[in-house]
Amino acid sequence: RMRLNLWLLLACLAFAVAACGGDSLDEKDSGGSSGGDKGKPSVTVGSANFPENTLLAEIYAGALEAKDFKVTKKLNIGSRETIFPAMERGDLTLLPEYTGTLLSFVTKGKAKATDTQAQVAELKSALPAKLTMLEPSAAEDKDTVTCTKEVVDKYQLKSLDDLAKVSKNVTMGGPPEMPKREGFGLKGLKEIYGIDFKKFRPLDVAGPLTVSALKSGKVDCADLFSTQSAIPANGFITLEDPKGIVAHENVTPLIAKDKATPEVSDVLNGVSAKLTTENLKELVKRVEIDKDDAKAVADDFLSQNGLK
Repeated sequence: RMRLNLWLLLACLAFAVAACGGDSLDEKDSGGSSGGDKGKPSVTVGSANFPENTLLAEIYAGALEAKDFKVTKKLNIGSRETIFPAMERGDLTLLPEYTGTLLSFVTKGKAKATDTQAQVAELKSALPAKLTMLEPSAAEDKDTVTCTKEVVDKYQLKSLDDLAKVSKNVTMGGPPEMPKREGFGLKGLKEIYGIDFKKFRPLDVAGPLTVSALKSGKVDCADLFSTQSAIPANGFITLEDPKGIVAHENVTPLIAKDKATPEVSDVLNGVSAKLTTENLKELVKRVEIDKDDAKAVADDFLSQNGLK
C-alpha cells in the first residue's frame, strides 16, 4: 500500500509539472491548434503584426490543416525583431516572410542578391542552421515611401531622389524599428539617397496609426506596403525608387528545417504557386477595407485554388 501511495504521489507530481509547462508565446496564440494526423509533424504558424502577414499565416495554416497536419496558430505577434528570435528558439516553426527584407535583416544590410532566386540561395546560407526557405511565390509586397497628394504637389515629388532635395522639410512616419534598420530604414535612405527627414514619428507597422497620421497631416510621408489598400483608397502617392533601395520582396515560407518534410513542403509550395501580387492585393483589400475575417478570406482563397 505504501508503494502504491508513493506511485500515486509521483504520478500527480509528474502531471502537475507537465501542466505547468508551456510555450513562451502562449499569450499570443490566436486560434489554438487543430487536431491533425498523429503521424504527421505538428507546425506552429506565427505572423507579424500587420493584416497581410496574418492573412498569409492563415492561408498557410489552412492549407496544412486541409491535409490533416496538426497546426497551432500564434498570430499578430510583433515585428521581425520579435518573431525571428521566436523562430530561432523554436517557439514558432513557420512564418510568411519577404525575401528582400528578411535577407537584409539576417545579413545586417550586407546582402548582395537582388533577384528572387539569388535572394533565396543567399538566405539559405545566411539563415541559422535550424531554419530554411521554401519556394518563393510570385506575389510581392514592398516597403514604400508614400506621401499625401498635397505634399507631392507642393514639392513636385515623383521619386526618392526628388524627396532628398526637400527632406529637411518633411516629417516621416513608420514603425518604431525604422531608425535602426539597415536597408530600407532611415539609415539606408540617408546613405543611398541622402534623405534626412526633419522629423520621424514612430507609429505602427503600416497599420491604422500610420494611415491615420498620413491622412491627418501629422506626417507628410510614411512607410506603407505596396499591396496596401489604403494607398489608392486615400489618394496617397508612392514615390519611385530608381536606385533600388527595396529589392525583390517575394512572399516565401520561412520554416524550421525539421518541419520541412516533403509533405509539408509540397503543401506550402502549392500555396506559393497560386499566390500573385494581384490576388494578394485583392485578398488584403477584403481584410483591410471590407473588414472580412482573415481566416474566412484565407479559406476562400484555398477553396478557389484547389488547396482545400
